[in-house]
Amino acid sequence: MKKFTLRQIVFPVVTLAIILFMYFGPVTRTIFENIILSLVIIVANYFEYKGKPFAAIGMYRKNFTAKNLLVLAPLTAFGLFVFYVAALVPTIEMLTGIPIDLSQLADLEGDLPTTLIWLGVVWATAAFGEEIIFRGFLMRQFVKFFGDSKISIAINILIICGFFGYMHMQQGITGQLVAASTGALLSIIFYKRNYDLWFTIMVHGFFNTLGILSFYFGLVQQ
Repeated sequence: MKKFTLRQIVFPVVTLAIILFMYFGPVTRTIFENIILSLVIIVANYFEYKGKPFAAIGMYRKNFTAKNLLVLAPLTAFGLFVFYVAALVPTIEMLTGIPIDLSQLADLEGDLPTTLIWLGVVWATAAFGEEIIFRGFLMRQFVKFFGDSKISIAINILIICGFFGYMHMQQGITGQLVAASTGALLSIIFYKRNYDLWFTIMVHGFFNTLGILSFYFGLVQQ
C-alpha cells in the first residue's frame, strides 16, 4: 500500500475543494474560472512537488517540440474532429432525439473579430484551462492515489469525464454526452501518450479551432 505525506494529501484535497466551490458554490461563473483554477493548481503543485509544478501535471520539457505540438497534435485533432462530426454527434443525437445545442456560436458566421475573440477564449479556458484541471490535475491525482492499472484508468476516465460532460450543461443533454465522450477520448490519448499534457492541450485547442472555424465559414447550421 502506498504511503503519502501530509503535504501530498492536504494540497490536492484543498485544491479539489476549491475546484468544486468554483464550479458549484454560490459564486457567479465566468470565462475566467478555468484560468483561475489552473493557476491555483500550479501554485498547489509547486508546494506539493517541491518546486516542480509543471512536470507534475504532464508538462514535460522533452515533449515541447515542434513535431509533437505542430504536426502530430493537429493531425490527431483533425482525426478526432472528423470522428466527432461524422459519427459521435450523429449517434448521440439519434439516441437522445435532441440536437446538440451550440447556439452560442451561431452568430460567428462571417464575423472575424468575434471569431478571433472566441479562439483566444477557448485556447485559454478550454485547451489550457480544462486540460490542466481535468487531465493534468484530476486524472493525475487519481493515478497518484489509485494507480494506473486498466481498471483504475477506466474508473478514472468514467468519473472525470462524467464531471467534464456535466460541466457542458449549456449544450443540453446531448452536448453533455458528447463532451463526456470527447473528454474520454482526450483522456485515453493522455494516458496512451504517457501523460503528455502539452499534447492534449494542443489537440484540444486545434479541435476547438476547427469547430469555431466551421461556424465562421457557415458550415454548421443551428
